Amino acid sequence: MEPVKVIIIDDELGARNLLKGMLKEFCPGTEVLDACADLPNGVKSIHKRKPDLVFLDIEMPGHSGLELLDFFNEDEIDFSIVFTTAYSEYAVKAFKLSAIDYLLKPIEPSELEAAVDRFRKKTKQEKEGLGVQVEYMKQPLANKIGVPTQNGVKFIDIQEIIFIKADNTYSEVYTTTDEKIIVSRTLKNFEDVLRDIPVFVRVHKSYLINTNFISDYVKSDGGYLVMNKKHHVSVSSDKIDAVLKDKIFVRR
Repeated sequence: MEPVKVIIIDDELGARNLLKGMLKEFCPGTEVLDACADLPNGVKSIHKRKPDLVFLDIEMPGHSGLELLDFFNEDEIDFSIVFTTAYSEYAVKAFKLSAIDYLLKPIEPSELEAAVDRFRKKTKQEKEGLGVQVEYMKQPLANKIGVPTQNGVKFIDIQEIIFIKADNTYSEVYTTTDEKIIVSRTLKNFEDVLRDIPVFVRVHKSYLINTNFISDYVKSDGGYLVMNKKHHVSVSSDKIDAVLKDKIFVRR
């Protein structure tokens, strides 16, 4: 059996050394390629060493671990993530950033073993062509998502999201509380996070909407949706029929 190649990203030296020791003792068949103290060096190491599995802390100076996938193109993400964090189980489930698991600090050996085992099972199933989703994504969806902000992590009630607008490598999240939250994640990241919730639809290259908040569709000016009675959102012509199929209002 080929070893599972691992990279650890954590700003605390003690945490990095502890996890390296635990992997060696409790998870035979793993090989730690590198242990990085911050996200930029972790990104460089991933590009260079091509790990199978990344153990990723969330709260780090300069960059949140939640931003990791922003540094990679879709076709470069051929590794899995296990969060190592002090956040609660409820909060971490909300992140859903291609993670196969999370480990709450202080890490329990049995939970570390289980996380590595889940990765091995996932890899085996993918090789067998089963194409299964990550195990914890089959569980009931959390009703909040966590997004990185300048001050840390903000948790947003999914049902309060009206739409999300792309702004280069950032996204603007519009909510029912009249709040616009600027997030250092791409719209594609949000699309992946919310793909299991049917009401969220990518209607345009720049917009991901919650169809529950469609107030109207206006055919003029190239066609646009009115969201929550006040926001105008562009919609691609090839998307409009699918978006409006269950809506009853009259098009103008």
